[in-house]
Amino acid sequence: MSGVRVLVGTRKGAFILTSDAKRERWDVSSPHFAGWEIYHLKGSPVDPNRLYASQSSDWFGQVIHRSNDGGETWAPVGNEFVYDGVPGTHQWYDGTQHPWEFKRVWHLEPSLTDPDTVYAGVEDAALFRTSDGGQTWQELPGLRTAKGQLWQPGAGGMCLHTIILDPGDPDRIFIAISAAGAFRTDDGGQTWRPVNNGLKSPYELPDPDAEVGHCVHRIAMHPGRPNVLFMQKHWDVMRSDDGGESWHEVSGNLPSDFGFPIAVHAHEPDTIYVVPIKSDSEHYPPDGKLRVYRSRTGGNEWEALTKGLPQSDCYVNVLRDAMAVDSLDPCGVYFGTTGGQVYASADSGDSWAPIVRDLPAVLSVEVQTVT
Repeated sequence: MSGVRVLVGTRKGAFILTSDAKRERWDVSSPHFAGWEIYHLKGSPVDPNRLYASQSSDWFGQVIHRSNDGGETWAPVGNEFVYDGVPGTHQWYDGTQHPWEFKRVWHLEPSLTDPDTVYAGVEDAALFRTSDGGQTWQELPGLRTAKGQLWQPGAGGMCLHTIILDPGDPDRIFIAISAAGAFRTDDGGQTWRPVNNGLKSPYELPDPDAEVGHCVHRIAMHPGRPNVLFMQKHWDVMRSDDGGESWHEVSGNLPSDFGFPIAVHAHEPDTIYVVPIKSDSEHYPPDGKLRVYRSRTGGNEWEALTKGLPQSDCYVNVLRDAMAVDSLDPCGVYFGTTGGQVYASADSGDSWAPIVRDLPAVLSVEVQTVT
């Protein structure tokens, strides 16, 4: 019988939540890496026992851990991410006399076909790849030549936070950087180009048609329709129907078009989910009401999903990597908050219930379907 495993990264450790296909009762593991920031925790789509975790601390720096048994045990891999054993310093020699430095790994994206191949997005923004299960990592330097001198950090840093692999074309990858924009490669990561046509950032950029510099918060794709992309931008919810070549706004009747996460229903490519917050300075739900908004039409027409969510005096945020869906039917939707709650819906968002409360602030939520 199928079930689900929800992987939760928090400010003070990682948690693994498991349930059967009914998704009514949940087992919560004790914290993994207690006391460490776990920016992202994700499993391989081809080996449910293979998990990767990005953990960091101000003292010990950045470490990648791998599990081969679904999170029962972990081992560090990729020690070259830490430069010369100096805590908090991560430097990568790129063939010059001057090392390039990054602060942390924001996002891990395992290959769709090989459990040993993983991509890592880091801050300051760059993309790495391993093909040996995390033991060694190589930067894909072509990305930083895509007008990298014009990239600027967003409020949370200049982070590469989104990596989307095209299931129909292994050479096509999309990434997003705050605050640089969206980029695409069609040759497996050797060369990259910005794909930001149609994005407008009048408050951040003096040039309304700027090719880079846009603060993209998150991009989502349905695997069955890889040319259609959805984006939650600093302001605006956007859609592309041509693989990122052009974008148009689909914010429609949302109470606010500012937010961080965006997700696509597992079986309905035109059903998308966002969690609006009030503004870029007030990171909490409008009117203190925690609401997920769902569009069944690919944007513009949105409905508030409130059943089981607090509708008064709620001032939490939902971060960009803290929302995910499972592949069961009906589709399950999950999100975590900065207040330490993880909410789940087993009916595509119609109703919600907390899986767990009182965790540290949630940084990421990912879901695996397991047997």
